[in-house]
Amino acid sequence: MNAPQIMESDDFKRCAAFHGHVCGGLAIGYVAATAGLAWLKEKRALDEELVAIVETDACCVDAIQVLTGCTFGKGNLIYRDYGKMGFTFFNRRTGQGVRLAMRPDTFRVNERQIELFKKTRDGSITELEKAELNELGAQRTADVLNTRSEDLFAMTPVTAGMPTKARIEPSTLCSRCGEPTMASKLETVGETLVCRGCLVQSRQT
Repeated sequence: MNAPQIMESDDFKRCAAFHGHVCGGLAIGYVAATAGLAWLKEKRALDEELVAIVETDACCVDAIQVLTGCTFGKGNLIYRDYGKMGFTFFNRRTGQGVRLAMRPDTFRVNERQIELFKKTRDGSITELEKAELNELGAQRTADVLNTRSEDLFAMTPVTAGMPTKARIEPSTLCSRCGEPTMASKLETVGETLVCRGCLVQSRQT
């Protein structure tokens, strides 16, 4: 399918509705998710049978959640703060997986977009410039969707590193704030157990 056909598809519309708008990042996530599912020969997960590991917290992750069925709440969407357009998909039933990494210099945001994004953040953008930014975004979305997944991503089979299933365990009270915390997430400080939130606060004071 070409870009207009994809954008009219139910799958892409669901991604856009979940994310709130259409953009190049959402399109990247769409291509990554559809390519990953095709490689695994799987459809959207009903429960925890698939795993997605994402190396960015950008717009693309919303499309991956919608299309793969992998979510934070089920514990099968894993976020690693690497700042990369890298996505790994595992099939728990087969143990097989694939990592997609965006190829270098693929679809960089152009300087004009960066300039207009800055104006959006500081509130100085004009209505004419908003229209220009929307047009640039629409073109970027179309360019991504018209690109073959193998041209957009380097795809590497992986069989190791699949995360274990989400754990359910009793909570223990943090010795500082007194809030119930998953026991495995508490840190030992001296002879007490402290939640990570309190540790962060103590380092900031």
